[in-house]
Amino acid sequence: MTDSETFRRRVREAKRRLRERGDDALVLFPSRNLQYLADFAEEPGERHLLLFVPAEGEPVFFAPELYGDQLREASWVADVRTWGDTEDPVPRIADIAAELDLGTGRVLVDDTMWALFTQDLRTALPEATFGLAREVLSDLRVRKDAAELDAMERAAAVADETVRDLRELGEDAIGLTEAELAAEIEDSLERNGGTGVSFDTIVGSGPDGAKPHHHHGEREIRPGDPVVLDFGTRVDGYPSDQTRTLVFGGEASEQVREVHDLVREAQQAGVDAVEPGVTAESVDAAAREVIEAAGYGEQFIHRTGHGVGLDVHEEPYIVGGNERELEPGMVFSVEPGIYHPGEFGVRIEDLVVVTEDGCERLNDTDRGWRC
Repeated sequence: MTDSETFRRRVREAKRRLRERGDDALVLFPSRNLQYLADFAEEPGERHLLLFVPAEGEPVFFAPELYGDQLREASWVADVRTWGDTEDPVPRIADIAAELDLGTGRVLVDDTMWALFTQDLRTALPEATFGLAREVLSDLRVRKDAAELDAMERAAAVADETVRDLRELGEDAIGLTEAELAAEIEDSLERNGGTGVSFDTIVGSGPDGAKPHHHHGEREIRPGDPVVLDFGTRVDGYPSDQTRTLVFGGEASEQVREVHDLVREAQQAGVDAVEPGVTAESVDAAAREVIEAAGYGEQFIHRTGHGVGLDVHEEPYIVGGNERELEPGMVFSVEPGIYHPGEFGVRIEDLVVVTEDGCERLNDTDRGWRC
C-alpha cells in the first residue's frame, strides 16, 4: 500500500499547480481522482461526498454521517465534516466554500462528477466559475511513481500467470462458451493474486473477435477459432490490461496465421518506437505503418493504445494527432489489431512503461497464437 506521505506530496503538487494557474480549488467526488489524492476508494452514491482541495489551506472532506468513521480511519485527510440525512447539504457546502474563500473563484470539479452534485455546487457558489479537475490532475497522474509502478507490475504478473493458465487449458476450451471461458479467466486472476477485474472481460471467438469490444456471449469455441482474450485485474487498486489471440484446438487457417504474424510485427514496431521525447502519435504511426503496408489499414479501426493508471483508460492516448511527448514513468498499452467483420479478429496487447532511454514491457508471456 502507498504511505500517507505519498498522498500528501500529491496534494502539495496539485495545490502548487492550482496556484500557478490562478485556480482556487479542486472539488472531487468518489472517483479515481479522489482515490489518487485522498487514499479513499468508494463508488459514487446518492449522497453528497465531496473533497475540497483549496489552493491555500488544508483539504476538507464533506461527507454523510455514515461515512465519518470510515473516512477518518481510511484517509490521511484530517478535516472530516459530516451531514445527516435530515439536513440539506447545499447550505453546508456553501459554508465550507465561504470558509475557503471560493465565492468568486475558479473551481475545478471532478470530470466524472454527477450532474446532481455539480448543479448543487453551482447553487452553493453562484458567482464562481468552473472547470474540470483534469486541467490540473491529468499531468500530475500521467507519470507514475515507484509505488504505482510496483502495483502495476504485480497486476501485470497476475495477468501473465492467467495467460499461462489459458495456454495450459488448450483443447479443454473447445466447447466452452465465451462466457464460460471468461469465468475461467476471472477465476484464474483471483487465484493468482488479483482483486476482481479491471474491466469487463473480453472473449471474442471466431466472428465475435472482429468486434473489438464484444465482451463475451454464448457462442461456443470451436477448433481453429482465433479467440481474442482481453482482460485484467487490480493489485492495490492499480490495473493490468493484456490481450492475446489464441487458437485452443485445431489449426489456424493460413489467413489467420498471416494476420496474427502481421499484428505481432506491428505491435513490436510500436514498442520499439517508444522512448522519451517521441510523440504519442509517432508510436501509433509505427504500428499502423506495418499494417497499412500489408494492405490491412482499413481493418485497423482503433488507436494503438491508451494510458493506464488508476483508470484503465487515461492519458497519454497513443493515437494520430496526439503530439504529446512521452516522458519516463508514463504507462500505456500498445495494442494494434486487424478485424475482418463476420470472420475473425486478432489483437495483441501489452503494457509498457517509458524509461530514461526507451521502454520496458510489463507483460512477458508468449504472443503466439498456438496453445
